[in-house]
Amino acid sequence: MSITKKAGVVAVALGMVGGLAACGSSSDGDGQGSGGSKTVTLVSHDSWAASKDVIAAFEKKSGYKVRVLEDGDAGQAVNKAILTKDNPQGDVLFGVDNTLLSRALDNGLFQPYEAKGSDLVLPEYRADQDKHRVTPVTTGDVCVNYDKAYFSKRELTPPDSFDDLVKPEYKDLLVTENAGSSSPGLGFLLGTAAHYGDRGWEDYWKKLKANGVKVVGSWEQAYNEEFSGSAGGKEAKGDRPLVVSYASSPPAEVIYADPQPTTAPTGVATGTCFRQVEYAGLLSNAGNPEGGKALLDFLIGREFQEDLPLNMFVYPVREGARTPEAFRKFGPQAEDPETMDPAKIADHRDQWVKSWTSLVLK
Repeated sequence: MSITKKAGVVAVALGMVGGLAACGSSSDGDGQGSGGSKTVTLVSHDSWAASKDVIAAFEKKSGYKVRVLEDGDAGQAVNKAILTKDNPQGDVLFGVDNTLLSRALDNGLFQPYEAKGSDLVLPEYRADQDKHRVTPVTTGDVCVNYDKAYFSKRELTPPDSFDDLVKPEYKDLLVTENAGSSSPGLGFLLGTAAHYGDRGWEDYWKKLKANGVKVVGSWEQAYNEEFSGSAGGKEAKGDRPLVVSYASSPPAEVIYADPQPTTAPTGVATGTCFRQVEYAGLLSNAGNPEGGKALLDFLIGREFQEDLPLNMFVYPVREGARTPEAFRKFGPQAEDPETMDPAKIADHRDQWVKSWTSLVLK
């Protein structure tokens, strides 16, 4: 899933990037790059984050120094990795999700490796089981979020389903991201396709357009500028009380508020959710494949899995991994999210995005 870099309380939907990320160069202080025996380089989208002590523990145990190369959003990172696969920038790519997985696999981006602990990944998150080219790492739900105060003041019930969003009482209230350039925007499109079928989703989007949906280029703009319920949106005087974001956005609004409220100021329309799964893989032609394998083992280990919710605001995929109380209280996973087989996404994604663009943006 594309988890966009946040900074401070204004940026609060999926994660706050830690001080470990090193953009641009994959060389460490002694001049060794990813091919050196002491450094393993992780290529990621811009939302990679982990606690310093967790990374330090891995480095001490494995003997490898971790370097992180952030490379834009998920789509940009995958596309660049494909273009550079013969001479990759790093050893492991983290952040390709189920909406883009087929593109990475079809282009030979990864080499096989079955990470230690893969048997502890919950079955519903596993993929490519015959070849083990990717390892599931995180999961989360793309869902419409709503501004509780807006609906309370107007004594209006917030929407809870895709069908609700096209009702007259919600006209001109929803902002979403461009499905052609944004991971949550694409996830929302795929959710409607899963719900209404290969043909029905187009009729649904015609109704949504007629009901005043606003489309912007990125999650940052939608959530932190247009949405009236987020800390950033309030500061920017956003006027849209409905936004496509994540089920984990409400707990972030609580955790990063000062003082922390007892209830989340935003809620989730649970009938609009699409389940995303995010993977990592050992890059073909990786300069340090042994270091990359050790890093993949670490990413599905209990310590990292239990660390990631409060850093990247996503859920672990490892069986038995604990999630913070704030997640359980303010941002539980959807009980019945829309899902779609990666093979079907591969078959239809590009055409759906093309049709969506023609239908909604023109």
